[in-house]
Amino acid sequence: MLKPPTIPNTFGFNFDNSYLRLPEMCYSKQLPTPVIKPEMLLFNEELATQLGIKGENNLLAQVLTGNVIVEGSEPIAQAYAGHQFGYFTMLGDGRAHLLGEHITPLKSRFDLQLKGSGPTAYSRRGDGRATVSAMLREYVMSESMHALGIPTSRSLAVVNTGEIVIRELYHRGAVLTRVAGSHLRVGHFEFMNKAGNVEAYKIFLAYTIQRHYPHLTTTKNPALSLLEEVMHNQIRLVIDWMRVGFIHGVMNTDNMSISGETIDYGPCAFMNTYNPETVFSSIDKDGRYAFINQPGIAQWNLAVLAGALLPLISTNKEEALAAAQEIINTFPSLFEKGHQQMMLNKLGLKGNLGDDKLIESLLELMTHLKLDYTNTFYALTVGNREYFTQHDALETWYDEYQLAVKNDNAEVRLKLMQQTNPAFIPRNHIVEEALELAALNNDTTHVQSIIQTMKKTYDYNYNNETYRRVPQNDNTYKTFCGT
Repeated sequence: MLKPPTIPNTFGFNFDNSYLRLPEMCYSKQLPTPVIKPEMLLFNEELATQLGIKGENNLLAQVLTGNVIVEGSEPIAQAYAGHQFGYFTMLGDGRAHLLGEHITPLKSRFDLQLKGSGPTAYSRRGDGRATVSAMLREYVMSESMHALGIPTSRSLAVVNTGEIVIRELYHRGAVLTRVAGSHLRVGHFEFMNKAGNVEAYKIFLAYTIQRHYPHLTTTKNPALSLLEEVMHNQIRLVIDWMRVGFIHGVMNTDNMSISGETIDYGPCAFMNTYNPETVFSSIDKDGRYAFINQPGIAQWNLAVLAGALLPLISTNKEEALAAAQEIINTFPSLFEKGHQQMMLNKLGLKGNLGDDKLIESLLELMTHLKLDYTNTFYALTVGNREYFTQHDALETWYDEYQLAVKNDNAEVRLKLMQQTNPAFIPRNHIVEEALELAALNNDTTHVQSIIQTMKKTYDYNYNNETYRRVPQNDNTYKTFCGT
């Protein structure tokens, strides 16, 4: 394989690769594998402006596939482990290269990572490549989540490679450029703990805290404080997912970010018809990562993080375990409190006596009547009484709700509900149609339309019936990982 040439940095990249100052066991220096014919398929101009990155698309396509390396970039693949569907595995970036850490004009630090950029030391016999459809899915989903106001990695570009990728069928290949606060995961801590090098692990812990939670550096027990901070962020994140009906689909520990961002968009989707047991992922045969299971899995993953942190919490194993367990035990009550407040906000309720029953009975009716999750709360927000007259029990519920809020400040309640309930979501069938057109014809018109439309997701003056339409075959929809 030819080594990619290094070119002058005329693009505004401002690299400071702090990860390379960690012990060498944490990564492998790894160059991307050049592609045959890089061609920019989709470029996020808005994000590029925020990052301070600019350049002519043809040359940027060369950079964002790894065909050329910009001065200051030092590509690596990160080492980590993870529990995948409950089973421990040694992992690492198998098809991704971290180009470096970019410092923006506002002095924020972001990882710039190429996904689908070739095999690495951690590929485990994989080809290191990705399909156009899978990379565009991550682009659409991550940018939609950003529009929904949910912490997430973002997508800067998708570049055609001019190559074919085999995934049961033949697909066109692509490389995604992912932007994230970092790519540090629970799996990194599993890896460091498994390695058994306590001194290296202490360095890694200090690095993580300095990067994401510098206010914890002076706490009495930084490892324990980190566990608690990550737990609070994960609780907020999963509550946000459930607020909009998002199902991640593969909540393995290596897909759980330490920063509290949504990361690794594989077989994810948005729930249409409300059913707490909804699963879209074709590989999730037992429903481990179903909509309703996401809080429990988050706690399970945090327990794994707690176990990995034990050697750094205390040299006394019993003391370490007791301290970590005490934190993990607070998860259910903290989650319930946060989730309940989120549901009160969705209904514009204050938490008065009887409000809990209103929430519970509405969800029961939505399940029984197979109502659309987003549309139901949209109808409630805009006061569409007709929507609630389609069934006697639903109409009775609506009358009880109106009675509960009749003395409230309607303007304040409406503002709260509009900020909490998206007017529409990126419907799965619309996303699939857009991805198919892009994958087959290089036509990203519909993909770009979704992204532009989602910027108005909380605009209740924007009339968009197309995104409120639910397909009849909704219960047969499946997603695939793409690896």
